[in-house]
Amino acid sequence: MNRENKRKLFAKEYYKKFSCDEPFKCKNCGRIVVETGAGTNHRNHCPYCLTSQHVDNEPGDRQSDCGGIMEPVAVWIRKNGEWAIIHRCKICGTFHSNRIAADDNPLKLMSLAMKPLAFPPFPLDKVEEMTKLMGGDGELKF
Repeated sequence: MNRENKRKLFAKEYYKKFSCDEPFKCKNCGRIVVETGAGTNHRNHCPYCLTSQHVDNEPGDRQSDCGGIMEPVAVWIRKNGEWAIIHRCKICGTFHSNRIAADDNPLKLMSLAMKPLAFPPFPLDKVEEMTKLMGGDGELKF
């Protein structure tokens, strides 16, 4: 069932109140994704590649006309210590945050968490020089 048919079939904000237990095929990796094992009633991304699809403007409203692939770009930690994935739409650039699920690929999650350290926004070989310029002594003490 495609997005347009779901809009006609269910009232606005239906998915905010009721769980979505329909399996779906991931638009990125092609695997079949089922709700079982997610630890939540609202599966919103693939547990294998962590990719989502841009179907909501607000969580559960199914009102987005974009339909683009939402790629995972980062993780963040909520106030209660729960991890969430930040997705960015490849078509329109919209950002959304989604809770992680119990069966999400832990290596993919850690890879996202380590991305800023693996690809820093400045050259690491210039850290000592930059520290001196900012008034430090330039010594890196470990």
